[in-house]
Amino acid sequence: MFVNACDSKLKEYFYLLFDNTLENGRRPCYLKQRNVSRKTEGRRSIMSDHLNHNEEEKEESFATLLDSYSPGIDTEIQVGDKLHTKIISIGKDTVFVDTGTKIDGVVEKAELLDENRQMTLKEGDSLELYVIKADEDEIRLSKAVSGIGGRQMLKEAFEKAVPVEGKVSETCKGGFHVDVLRHRAFCPISQVDINYVEDPAEYVGKTYNFLIAKFEGNGKNIVLSRRVLLERELEAARKAFYVNLTVETVLDGTVTRLMPYGVFVELSAAVEGMVHVSELSWSKIATPESVVNVGDKVSVKVIGIEPGGKHGQKKIALSMKQLIEDPWISAGDRFHEGDKTSGTVTRCTNFGAFVEIAPGIEGLVHISEMSYKKRVLKTEDVVTAGDIVSVMIKEMDLNKRRISLSIRDAEGDPWLGVSGKYSPGQTVNGILEKKEKFGYFITLEPGITGLLPKSYLTRSRQSAMMSKLREGDTIAVVVEAINSQDRRITLTPGNTEDERDWHHFVDDADSSVGSLGEKLQQALTSKNNFKK
Repeated sequence: MFVNACDSKLKEYFYLLFDNTLENGRRPCYLKQRNVSRKTEGRRSIMSDHLNHNEEEKEESFATLLDSYSPGIDTEIQVGDKLHTKIISIGKDTVFVDTGTKIDGVVEKAELLDENRQMTLKEGDSLELYVIKADEDEIRLSKAVSGIGGRQMLKEAFEKAVPVEGKVSETCKGGFHVDVLRHRAFCPISQVDINYVEDPAEYVGKTYNFLIAKFEGNGKNIVLSRRVLLERELEAARKAFYVNLTVETVLDGTVTRLMPYGVFVELSAAVEGMVHVSELSWSKIATPESVVNVGDKVSVKVIGIEPGGKHGQKKIALSMKQLIEDPWISAGDRFHEGDKTSGTVTRCTNFGAFVEIAPGIEGLVHISEMSYKKRVLKTEDVVTAGDIVSVMIKEMDLNKRRISLSIRDAEGDPWLGVSGKYSPGQTVNGILEKKEKFGYFITLEPGITGLLPKSYLTRSRQSAMMSKLREGDTIAVVVEAINSQDRRITLTPGNTEDERDWHHFVDDADSSVGSLGEKLQQALTSKNNFKK
């Protein structure tokens, strides 16, 4: 047995001695109180080299230390007891722990390695272990009861809730057969893991720690549960994680689930947080799948912590976009009114289309700013979501995060050169765009539309024929007047000049007929006067 010495240097010497013994492949020799007096002389020469005390003081001090045990030295320890221990030395294959008694405990180092076979524990760390052997020479400890044992040991493990080690031998109806201490036990499929078991065969042949949930018929009916132990481990890990969790903390995690409203990220064992869809990116996204996939490693920022629905759990709100700068902060340096740029149409509405000109920066193209070339009644007639379009920045309000855009200004205003292309009296061909009560709208070219008033139509010789025209038909018109500022062109029917010539001819004819009538009238009047 190891002596619980009060003198730290003396204790350090003993464990150094045992470590060296382990390194040389020899089993440590446990000191016994009854042999101390016989071995004092032998120990004296070794201790003199390490402690630099004279032999008489050393012998007296050592004897005093052996008698100075804590009040718990007579505590009765039995197999199956659960002990709260503290690591006092880590050897090559064995770890020694303080049990609070005369005898220090021993546990196999392999039991304490993590999943990567690394020793993460250190001297001074606390452990909860179970007694698997106890006598006056040593106390053997383990994380679970294992090995060869009888029904009595299983019964004690059941009564004291001590984990037992078992090997899954085969699957059966509703669960598994497990060999534990040379006895066959049953573990329901719902109790073999925390998560849903998709393939039971994956567990066959593997060794796990179980808790005996039922012990009946003198061991003929033994029911095990691994889930309870896993839940305890997860609860302990969860509590340890929450200790250092604060808002603004940046963590790494793994995407576990995708939902329409957000993404769940595993931060630690049994600890998940959610990234709302609005916190995935500064850009507007349709679905989380467009940003991440299940299994992706992501960095997130904690933006909120609230009590969870289940006891001991918390709701953790996360953000991915807040790990990068808000693009609106530098928008004023990147864009200015009058700039031409390109962007992607993100969504269409009744009043216009939203265009993303940079990640996270959207502007609105009002329906009136869609086109100069045609009358737009529906946004989708010009653009659809996903289209790449050229736009001009008309207005910016960075405080309200609003940008007004124009597609038609980016394409160019066809009215700017209309005065040079058209002049009054010019005959052109146009397309009948729309009929109204007050006249016809005639498109002269994309973006240039003139009005043929109804009053001009009724005076035309071809009014009947023109009334039969349909939208889309070609019609000859004459430019009567141009108002570039108001974007108006007045048109007349294409046969106006012919009608004017005909009216001149009619006027001359009327004038001739009138003169002849006057002469006839004068002749008749003279004749009547002569008869009288």
